[in-house]
Amino acid sequence: MDDTKIVMTADEAEAAAEAAKQNEKLMTKLMVSVKNPPSVGDLIEGTVISSSHGKVYVDLPPFGTGIIYGREYINARDVIKKINVGDTIAAKIVDFENPDGYIELSLKEARQALIWSEAEAAIREKKVFELAVKEANKGGLILEWQSIAGFLPASQLKADHYPRVPDGDKDKIFDELKKLVGEKLQVTIISAIPKEGKLIFSEKSTTEKEREKIIGKYTVGDEHDGEVTGLVDFGVFVKLEDGLEGLVHISEIDWALVEDPRKLYKVADKVRVKIIEIKEGKISLSIKALKPNPWVDAATKYKKDDVVKGVVIKFNKHGALASIEEGVAGLVHISEFGSEDKLRRNLELGKTYTFKITLFDPKEQKMALSFAGEKK
Repeated sequence: MDDTKIVMTADEAEAAAEAAKQNEKLMTKLMVSVKNPPSVGDLIEGTVISSSHGKVYVDLPPFGTGIIYGREYINARDVIKKINVGDTIAAKIVDFENPDGYIELSLKEARQALIWSEAEAAIREKKVFELAVKEANKGGLILEWQSIAGFLPASQLKADHYPRVPDGDKDKIFDELKKLVGEKLQVTIISAIPKEGKLIFSEKSTTEKEREKIIGKYTVGDEHDGEVTGLVDFGVFVKLEDGLEGLVHISEIDWALVEDPRKLYKVADKVRVKIIEIKEGKISLSIKALKPNPWVDAATKYKKDDVVKGVVIKFNKHGALASIEEGVAGLVHISEFGSEDKLRRNLELGKTYTFKITLFDPKEQKMALSFAGEKK
């Protein structure tokens, strides 16, 4: 890669700044008209159009021009050294309100977001890493992955590394764990919590043949007691026995809306699960399948055209989701209000409103609602 930097003259820099100001109104119009425009915190891709005097300018069609400068430039200077004009980069939006009309970007935050995305992908794929033990404490070991320090609990060590101390003395356990500092271990990531900067590792794993043999003992429809071993945005990993885990997808945790599995469970929790699918060496589990289906009872109480009370529980790109009772929710479509702004002006999260049921299909667990109140 060519490391030569393209440096603008003072006149060129001034012209670029003026062009950005002229485009500010156009960018605002585009942001309103384009479907699903990006928001602060989103990752966005663009082409580097210039780099000079502590600033990197990025073309972000059709939204305008992005800029990396100030603290964000300093934080990412090692990466910026390797960037050339014409390169496509991913950055995180940190501000739309730049006085010069630019969209302020962060390379460092984008890198962190990508790393956590890699961590969750590694959990799904059960990817194995060889990592050196950096430190030890009385509870386990500290390892480092992608410059992030993670924790390997002693309970997640293989049998030949587990500190076997007859009387369970913590100091003696610590002495045994310290002997592993500097050694390289084959580990997998079992939990990633980006907001807290936490990674949890496990050294326990099985070969593919061993896994197939274990899975062969299980059948779809079986119910089992398990232990929570990992928590991610998309669900909960549950150990059925040593060497075998299954995933409870977020949609299978509860009949009610679940947005963060970590608010309901923690590692080591005991849970009862039902096997709903065994495919390609993977087991899919359900917790909600063992709970009464609220739609069955709802089918005896509601029908199309009924007027009901509902609580707004979530907004999405299609409108607002309102719950008429625990686990039974329907969509109030945004088209009824004409815009997201008007929808949010009339419906507030957590508040109860009157709705009319316009579609009710309990077998498919689908319901559509229409706002029956007076619109603002």
